[in-house]
Amino acid sequence: MAKETPTRWDRRMQQRLAHGEAAALGELYDRFASLVHGLAHRVLGDEGAADRITRDVFSHVWENPDAYDPKQGPLRSWIATLTHRRAVHRLRQTESAALVRSGEGTTEDLERKVRHASAAARADYIVTSMPAPLRAALELAYFQRRDYRQTAVDLGVTEDEARRRLRLGLQLLSTAHDSGTSGTPPGPPGHGRSL
Repeated sequence: MAKETPTRWDRRMQQRLAHGEAAALGELYDRFASLVHGLAHRVLGDEGAADRITRDVFSHVWENPDAYDPKQGPLRSWIATLTHRRAVHRLRQTESAALVRSGEGTTEDLERKVRHASAAARADYIVTSMPAPLRAALELAYFQRRDYRQTAVDLGVTEDEARRRLRLGLQLLSTAHDSGTSGTPPGPPGHGRSL
């Protein structure tokens, strides 16, 4: 699969950050804070920890704008990868400490929890990143329990188109478990899987 070409906005944002433009950081925060916080919260299940990860990620971006390589993909994916790695690291730290204190559970239990949290975060990322028509079809089918015929009517598309959207959306979601390992970032399918 060919890598996505980063948008002009991504490259320009990196340049602005590299020049120390504080307004660029504010714009970046406005655009991606909910993504960062949501991914961190999904992995950690803790509002305060997600807040700390959010601050940490944006501090890192501000202090290291050249760490982003536009040739590797979109800025959104890079930021999601930073978030995922930091959240998983924190989860391992807190759960390992709890394991040592309580003496209950195993390292396998810890890794299973990390894999589960990573897959859930990746699924969230995929859903929020997928095109709106696919997301709308999945939401109708999943949350409102519509079949493809009802989805077609609700969306004003043919039944074939509704089936296609549902199939593509489910194919994208299926990749959440394909790479839901602890070292894999939650980027889009086929992108950024190894860093």
